[in-house]
Amino acid sequence: MSFLKGKTAIITGAGYATLSDGRCGSIGYGIATAYAKEGANLVITGRNVAKLERAKEELERLYGIRVLAIAADISAGADNEAIAKGVVDTAIKELGRIDVLINNAQASASGVTIQDHTTEQFDLAMYSGLYATFYYMKACYPYLKETKGTIINFASGAGLFGNYGQCSYAAAKEGIRGLSRVAATEWAKDGINTNVICPLAWTSQLENFERAYPEAFKANVKMPPAGHYADPETEIGRACVGLASPDFKYMNGETLTLEGGMGLRP
Repeated sequence: MSFLKGKTAIITGAGYATLSDGRCGSIGYGIATAYAKEGANLVITGRNVAKLERAKEELERLYGIRVLAIAADISAGADNEAIAKGVVDTAIKELGRIDVLINNAQASASGVTIQDHTTEQFDLAMYSGLYATFYYMKACYPYLKETKGTIINFASGAGLFGNYGQCSYAAAKEGIRGLSRVAATEWAKDGINTNVICPLAWTSQLENFERAYPEAFKANVKMPPAGHYADPETEIGRACVGLASPDFKYMNGETLTLEGGMGLRP
């Protein structure tokens, strides 16, 4: 359709990753691929420069778009507001506009109980997820107001259902859900649409986890009722494309779950 041609999307945590069968292997890269196929120019961020540069090369070569690959790490002790602002300023300087902000990046220490969690582990989840979302939303706000743009944030069933061993991850994700609902209330008058997706996707990390720790995988990762995990590009990526469409503006403030084959459910 290419309805995003000429528009700009910022996607955090979008470095290159593939599954063993060659399909997109991370949510961020899957979203970037779906947006590239619609003609959007992209600003992708992450901590791994090599993965960002590989993503940039692939997406530009295959889809004829512009991609800015910017190393950015929101973390404890850094000038995080300046980091986010620097990414946004570069996007405006090079591409001239921002239409979509997708806060996908998140790091955490999974499998660590509350009692055993360290402050450093808790900070890792909070800064990479909740604080990063906050700073990018603030930095993008004036430009999204101009374009009547879209914010898509990512939460998780870990927070909704209280997954064992994921206290900092769940706390960060629930914070993101709350922040998103407030943004939906405050920024609706500016024409900015804000939504949250809670995905369960098959990724390279999950694939590696199953291979390395099959028993732990079986005990902790549950198959969705539809019988497969969501595909990062064709299901989650396409959902993100849909949320950037004017047809979805009425869904401002919704939390959506996306599991394998189950579609969007408010």
